[in-house]
Order: sequence, then C-alpha cells, then structure tokens
Amino acid sequence: MAYVQVEADDRLEEGPEGLQFKSFLGSDNNARNPSNARSPGVGNADRRYLADESNQQKGGGGFWTIEYYQPYFDIDTHTVLQRCYTTLIPTAAPTYLSAHLNPADLYGPFWTLTTLIFALFLSSSLGASISKYLSTSDTPYDYDFQLLSIAVSLVYAYGLGLPILLWLALRYLGVGEWSVVEAVAVWGYGQFVWIPVAVLCVIPVPLLRWALVFVAFGLSGWFLGANIYPILASAEAKAMRLLIILLAALHFGLALSFKILFFNYYINNTKVGGDLPLPGGDLPPGASPSA
Repeated sequence: MAYVQVEADDRLEEGPEGLQFKSFLGSDNNARNPSNARSPGVGNADRRYLADESNQQKGGGGFWTIEYYQPYFDIDTHTVLQRCYTTLIPTAAPTYLSAHLNPADLYGPFWTLTTLIFALFLSSSLGASISKYLSTSDTPYDYDFQLLSIAVSLVYAYGLGLPILLWLALRYLGVGEWSVVEAVAVWGYGQFVWIPVAVLCVIPVPLLRWALVFVAFGLSGWFLGANIYPILASAEAKAMRLLIILLAALHFGLALSFKILFFNYYINNTKVGGDLPLPGGDLPPGASPSA
C-alpha cells in the first residue's frame, strides 16, 4: 500500500469567492433576535407553573426528585415566623404575596399545618379533661385518639389538597399567573391563626370559645380572600369571581368542623332533683307533711 502526500491548497480554505463557515445559531443571530437567546422550555418549569425561576435554577433535576424541592425549604426560622405573624394583620393581607411571600416556600406551610394538627388534638384533649374534672359526673375521661386522625385528614385536605385542586382548575381555565407553591403557601400560612385559638379554647367558657372561632374564621377568611380574589378577578369570564363564594363556604365549614369536633366540651355541674324531695315520695325521717 502506497501513501501519497497531498499538499494543502490554500484556495480550498478560502475558495474563489472567499467561502467561510458560518453558524446560524451563534451570538449574531441571538443579538438580532433576543427571543432566541434562550430556548423556550417544555412543561411547567419555564412557564412559571410550579415556582419562580430563581428557585428552579437552584434546584436541579426533575420535579420527581428531592433536589427539585430543596430550594423551597431553604428558609430561616425568623422569616417563617415573620410570615406567620403577618397573616394576623388584616392590612397586610392584600400585599402579602408580593411583599412578604417572595419567594414562596413550603417549609413554613408544612410546619404550620402540622403544628395545627397537634394543637387541635392536644388542646381539645386537655380542655375536655379539665371540663370533666370540673363536672360533677364521676365517669372518668378517656382520650379519643380518633380525633388525631380526623385532624390529620381535615387539616391536610384543606391546607394542601384544596389549593392544589384550585390551582389545577384555574390553570386549566387559563386564569391567574401564580404558581402551585404560592397557592399552597398562602393556604398554609393562612391557617396559622388557628394555632393560638386552639390553645385559648382550653378555657372552659363556651361563649369565649365561640368568639375565638369567629375571630379566627374572620382573620383567616379575609387573608385568603384578599390573596385569591385578585387572581379570580383577572379572568375574562366575570363568573369566575363567584368562585370566592364557594371558597368562603368551605372555609366556614372548616371553622364549624373545628368548633364541633375539637371545641365542643362543656362543664356539667347541674343536678336534676338531686337534693329536693319529689312530690308523693317518701319523706325524710322526722318531717311532717305540709298542708
């Protein structure tokens, strides 16, 4: 086999007409078309469906991986407490998403709902045992651990399931520009007011407990409405605004469920005919019948 040495011809590189290789995907094209500088993503990430862009750049992998959700739990305790306390201020509710929940997190809502579950169970058990102790009945008090499972189902279904379903429905209808993380964060932080109310409902005064439940219903309802109604109002169909009535009814049902299931204990210290002689009954020894 023979090898033939071929000398490079400079004319082949430049060509008779000065031919050159040119990239149609380079910086020149991006400069002329800024929209092509970043290729549009596919799915929810680039369309801000799941969360803001800054958190997506921090977390790697797909939404099925743990690393994807790590940025939403990267928050300090001081910020979480500040976001919780701010929900108790009615004047701060309309600007909560833009001023206080930027960026949104999942750490605070998760622990708020979890703390509420234990607060409901422990406070209701303690309040019921105190009411039983102050009552005249001799029946011992038994803790109802079924209330714990009820609290878990009720709180997580309302605080996690409802905002996700609402976000999916609004996204399907093309309404709103918020993310599912923001929806869960708003609902989670909005239930913070029930934690101190659950503790105060240990006081065995029925009227006070009704007042506390009413205050918690009003504060949390105003907070949720102030953050959700602007999103519903942005829809082209005006009928979407009526959805706030359904959400208010569900919120009222939650408050009523808390009152009936967890704060419905009372003191029984009445006796019906205990120390009074009944008409026609036996008289005490030495007593004479009255005319």
